[in-house]
Amino acid sequence: MPLDRLPPPPLPDWLSAMLPDGMRRSNVVVEGRRLHLMEMSEPGQRPVLLLHGKNFSGAYWAPTIEILASEGYRVVVPDQIGFGKSSKPERFQYTLHGLAAHTDDLLDALGVERAHVVGHSMGGMLATRFAIEHPERVHRLALLNPIGLEDWQRVVPYPTVDEWYAGELQKTPEGIRAYMTESYFDGQWSPAYEPLVEVLSGWAVGPDRAQIAWTAALTADMIFTQPVLHDLDRVQAPTLLVVGDRDRTALGKGRVSPEVRATMGNYPVLAKAFIARIPDGRLELVKGIGHLPQFEAKEATHARLLKFLKKGR
Repeated sequence: MPLDRLPPPPLPDWLSAMLPDGMRRSNVVVEGRRLHLMEMSEPGQRPVLLLHGKNFSGAYWAPTIEILASEGYRVVVPDQIGFGKSSKPERFQYTLHGLAAHTDDLLDALGVERAHVVGHSMGGMLATRFAIEHPERVHRLALLNPIGLEDWQRVVPYPTVDEWYAGELQKTPEGIRAYMTESYFDGQWSPAYEPLVEVLSGWAVGPDRAQIAWTAALTADMIFTQPVLHDLDRVQAPTLLVVGDRDRTALGKGRVSPEVRATMGNYPVLAKAFIARIPDGRLELVKGIGHLPQFEAKEATHARLLKFLKKGR
């Protein structure tokens, strides 16, 4: 399938400043939809695919991109449909199977037969589903604080998409910071995390806020109703799970009693049970770190990641 490349969309100055020198950006058309794609290093080098989380886009992978490229990897970073600078269709059914199929089509278009796959947060769920459905394409699988280590449907009453949407429309910069402080960083905030708030705040108050909120509602429903947890025995690739022990992310905390809420998102405990289900998996628990180990502990996290990937060369 030929790759139809279009000129990349413009970026705000602060976002452009985050990206490393030598980054190539383009719009590519996959299955009739526009994907914003970032690439670094040349074809022919070992490819690494980076998959972003629900409250992020590909740009926050900038430190990881630069480090992997410096080690001789070809780094491929898409913004998922509905995120970042990719298409934001009004009518689109978000499923992990569907996004995995899009990822498969993207690798076909890029001429990549097999890649290391690295996913964070929602991207970890997608990376896992991709590894399950397309095992021939995944050389090694690395999951950085993926969500979905537990099945929230078993303790949380089902929220409708309209309820998710109403909640997304109510987001403010202050509320976003409070959510990140509680869930991502276990109550410990640092000014270094402000760029993360800036991105989400721009989405929450910008001109596309209604469409972005709708996408967030649909993807929240996808995450809540499509756990990968029960299929982990089907993961064939060697898998590394890196987890910050201060992460307390869990969907639906506001819909349960304080007693139940206190049991949710216990990443150190959940991670051990999660990795035990994967046939060839290992866990690296990072003390004092929250939801974004690649952001909070760059050197230690990337050293772990590189050591793992190099075993597969």
